[in-house]
This record gives sequence, structure tokens and C-alpha cells, in this order.
Amino acid sequence: MAENYFVHETAVVDEGAEIGEDVKIWHFSHIMPNCKIGEKCNIGQNVVVSPGVVLGKNVKIQNNVSIYEGVTCDDDVFLGPSMVFTNVTNPRSAVNRRGQYAKTRVGKGASIGANATIVCGHDIGAYAFIGAGAVVTKTIPAYALVVGNPAKQLGWVSEYGHRLTFNEKGVGVCPETAQEYRLDNNNVNRIK
Repeated sequence: MAENYFVHETAVVDEGAEIGEDVKIWHFSHIMPNCKIGEKCNIGQNVVVSPGVVLGKNVKIQNNVSIYEGVTCDDDVFLGPSMVFTNVTNPRSAVNRRGQYAKTRVGKGASIGANATIVCGHDIGAYAFIGAGAVVTKTIPAYALVVGNPAKQLGWVSEYGHRLTFNEKGVGVCPETAQEYRLDNNNVNRIK
């Protein structure tokens, strides 16, 4: 059976990894057993995908990212260069916490900027935008824009990543697509 994905000659793909069609795995990356990578993902240089990790379709992973056991990324997620996931809240070299990994889910269409850190156990909502260098220490709602250390919410973004401004009726419009969003009770939903 022919492989329907590309693996650079310096990359390592362990037996038991499940890889979808049209995936590209670049230089010096390591895909470990029992992970699932959806179709059309692009895995940059020096990336590690650990056992048990699940990546949806069209996930873009930039260089120098390690995705540890306990992480799930839904479709269309963007992981910026050198961003970091953790999977243990209180690591100690002398204490084995294997099997006690906290779970983190990154929602559909979310973007995590370069050098951001996601402390485990905190989900990232769909289409959220995590700014470069942010340190996420709590769950982030869908469409939220967060920056800083610790990450604080500055506002809301559209599915195309534009800042949303809401009128007196709580409606905001994406300047690129004219999609409409409603802000209600500190939650944003796309309405049109």
C-alpha cells in the first residue's frame, strides 16, 4: 500500500502512528506511536508528536513544537513557532507522574502564537487567538483574544482573526468576510 503523505528523509515516523492523506512531515521531526494525525496537516521542522496525541484535519505546526500526551487539536488549528504545551502541573525529576497527564484541547480554528506556553488542563476555545509569548494559565473561551503573562483577554476575534467591535445590540462584524457575531453574557457566537 502506497503512503499518501510526505515524510522528509530526516524525520522519524514510528510504527503505529496513524497519518492521514496529504500530510507533510518536515526535517528532524518525530512522530511517535499511537498518535493520530488528520489529513492535510503540515508538521514543521523539529516537531515531536507524542503517543496519544490527536490532531484534526489541516493542523499547521510550525518549527520547534512538542505536542505531548494529553493534547488534542481540533481541525484547522495553528501552532506557532516554538510554542509550548505542558502535560504535568507539578513536574519533579525524581517523581514519576507518567499516566497522570492533564488534558488540553485546542478548539477548531484556534491560533497559538510563537513562543506561547499553554499550561496543561486549560482548554483553548474554537477560533481563540493566543498572542505570541502569552502564558495561558486558565481556560480560554471561543473567539477570545489573549496576550501577556499571565494571559489576559483583550477582546474578541472573528474566525478570520480580526478584532471584533460590538454595537449596542451586541453585534460585531468581521471586516474581511462580513460574518456577524453576537456577544451575549461574555460569550461570542457567530450568527451569520
